[in-house]
Amino acid sequence: MNPISFHLQMDDPRLAALSEADDRMGALISLIGEIKTATQGPHFAALARSIISQQISVKAAATIRGRVLELAGDLSPDALSAVNDEALRGAGLSASKVAYLRDLSGKVQSGEIILERLHEKSDDAVIQALTSIKGIGRWTAEMFLIFGLGRENVVSVGDAGLQRAAKWLYDLEERVDRKYLQQVMDLWSPYGSIASLYLWEAINIGHVDSGQTLSELLYK
Repeated sequence: MNPISFHLQMDDPRLAALSEADDRMGALISLIGEIKTATQGPHFAALARSIISQQISVKAAATIRGRVLELAGDLSPDALSAVNDEALRGAGLSASKVAYLRDLSGKVQSGEIILERLHEKSDDAVIQALTSIKGIGRWTAEMFLIFGLGRENVVSVGDAGLQRAAKWLYDLEERVDRKYLQQVMDLWSPYGSIASLYLWEAINIGHVDSGQTLSELLYK
């Protein structure tokens, strides 16, 4: 299937539905405006990049990905399988990440997981399939649902950034359990992914950490 991306323009009926259901989300959408996400490209490469990037900086991840690509020529199961563990370790991958990439490659090559047919499955079934791969947890699977499959109603409650942005947007009281999304996310159905994109963008452009409330930003 073709690579998926979101291109949310202000006349999009999904934005109108979100705005009607939730005044604060509607105000945030008006403040931020149009959003367009980049396509992830081939599913295997996207998952391999996720594994490589775990728990390291964006800069370090980009450097290591570049080295792995130089060795393999491509982020595909066959190409990675042709590179030995020592070379991958030399590129900067930990032993555990090499093992994770081997598991991903092996499950795809054996047909245990058919990435090209994941779009036929429910969200829960996709998460179950992907989390059976070593090194891929629920958060990575949820990001794949949004950015790889274009699913519109995914809210990753384990995402610390989303929780922080929700606390800011709705001016919620501090909680020890940090469950801010759970208080408001039902308002966004069936467009939880789209609401999430606007919360992430509110962080990216500095609104969440500006020290200003949504109202102050709207009327300054």
